[in-house]
Amino acid sequence: MKEKKKDNKDKLAGNGKQVQLKGIPAAPGIAIGTAHVFGTENVLPTSREITEAGIPAEISRFKDALAKTRKDILAIEKKISREMGVEHGKIFSAHLLVLEDSVLVKEVITRLSKKKKNIESVFAEVLDKYVGVLAEAKDEYLRDRIADITDVGKRILRNLTGIEERSMESLDEKSIIIAYDLSPSDTAMMHKGRVLGFATDIGGRTSHTAIMAKSLEIPAVVGLESITDAVKNGDRVILDGLHGVVIVNPSGKLVEKYEKEKKKYEALEKGLIEIRSLPSETLDGKKVGVAGNIELPEDVASVVSHGAEGIGLYRTEYFYMNRKDLPSEEEQFNAYKSVAQRIKPQSVVVRTLDLGGDKFLSQLDVPREMNPFLGWRAIRFCLARPDIFKSQLRAIMRASVYGNLKMMYPMISGVTEFRQANELLEDVKKELRKEGKPFNEDIEVGAMIEVPSAAITSNILAKEADFFSIGTNDLIQYSLAVDRVNEKIAYLYEPTHPAVLELVRMVIQNGHNEGIPVAMCGEMAGDISLTLILMGLGLDEFSTSPIAVPEIKKIVRSVNYFDAREIAEKALKFNTGREILEFSRAKLLEMVPDLAEDLA
Repeated sequence: MKEKKKDNKDKLAGNGKQVQLKGIPAAPGIAIGTAHVFGTENVLPTSREITEAGIPAEISRFKDALAKTRKDILAIEKKISREMGVEHGKIFSAHLLVLEDSVLVKEVITRLSKKKKNIESVFAEVLDKYVGVLAEAKDEYLRDRIADITDVGKRILRNLTGIEERSMESLDEKSIIIAYDLSPSDTAMMHKGRVLGFATDIGGRTSHTAIMAKSLEIPAVVGLESITDAVKNGDRVILDGLHGVVIVNPSGKLVEKYEKEKKKYEALEKGLIEIRSLPSETLDGKKVGVAGNIELPEDVASVVSHGAEGIGLYRTEYFYMNRKDLPSEEEQFNAYKSVAQRIKPQSVVVRTLDLGGDKFLSQLDVPREMNPFLGWRAIRFCLARPDIFKSQLRAIMRASVYGNLKMMYPMISGVTEFRQANELLEDVKKELRKEGKPFNEDIEVGAMIEVPSAAITSNILAKEADFFSIGTNDLIQYSLAVDRVNEKIAYLYEPTHPAVLELVRMVIQNGHNEGIPVAMCGEMAGDISLTLILMGLGLDEFSTSPIAVPEIKKIVRSVNYFDAREIAEKALKFNTGREILEFSRAKLLEMVPDLAEDLA
């Protein structure tokens, strides 16, 4: 009888066709539950002709809808700031910027006068145009801003048409949310006790939705492309936020397997929570720093909660994005000051502006380039535009007295650029002294090593820099001649390529020969399969996504430094990246089995 019940359970669980989809892991964890397909419909206004005399009334309706939308967003911002913290409430500042975009408003009114159609249909056309332009952007961050514009646009359309807004607050049972997309305000309204996880067709790692999911610690997978086609209300779903997998209508055996994985993950997380407050040092007493990377000041909370020992990379270019003007010196000063105060006495490494490549701003009127990643970007751009660069340097220097701020220049190709940047820094120091504005005279200034020429001449750079930070994303791309966003050659992007590891070893050795510390802040630093090798090569600090910090700490605290050195020496003797990766994973499985099992 018991066997029969089990068989029935298997058939029931798999009565629909089992489908497995792969997406982008946005927030870690495993959820198993019933699907709730959430409002995938768009607000599609009907189009109707209006007379010339009716135009003023339509404009008036539009302005009323903008005012109502602003009021709605401010109410949400207040609610989120109260319940989740001010830093999350600030997410909605981007929504307010859309409302205040005079170019958008002017275009809507101009098109209304020409087409003489109702304001809803005209606004929908303009909104589609804006979304289309962003969708073509190469920069993932800019593409992820589509959610902001779409969210605000739908609010405006609802206020114009009178259609009621959808809400997650009405969920009456625990569910896994399935949607084409979730706006930041949708995510903000989630009831953590009822939302087990969520999966969306679109989205990326830097979307506000992903950021808030991590903060709420709700498992999430985004960028699944067709999840809304594969799922209907009531379907059973497994959501694996660790590996970016969603399984619809799984078999009973698969559910049983994932229930065990879920328990194992939760037990591991519980153990990692205890590690967060412990020092990051090996069994034989070697200190290895583990810091966090941030894009925005609101990310500091995650750095602190995950036990990171400071901020090893503050990507300041994101402060310049999603806005219609350049940030003033005062705005930047307040942002850097806030981060420095919140993290002190631990250090914050501020990377100066890394615009260019796929991160140019429309207001700078920069011409298109054939090879933008090899072009006018990062330190090259800053040296060519000292007006923009010096404004940032002044803000960083003024903020340096409020905490332990350090600064580094991106994409340094040799000592000449480093010296040129420092000359501008000296000019800024002279200006501030003359104005009587305090700053840290002894601020540490480092170089990012992400260009092969900088790695090869790191023995020269180490004599003038106070520290190095290896930016592996570009270092690998440039060293192996692989465009890391080109799917056709993605298989060639290999962090364990012997040439890459040899460059990393060279930079660490040259830095140490001159008595300066060497950190790593690229994605390679957060890959636990490489932690033992990097430790053994002598890396002084790992700087990674805050979520990865406890895992890196656990590995550091589970081994002897002497053993890590032996592992690194043996790894460098292999001839291929695959051999190195397999060897490294085998050693991790041997020395830290509970983490490595999940990796396998």
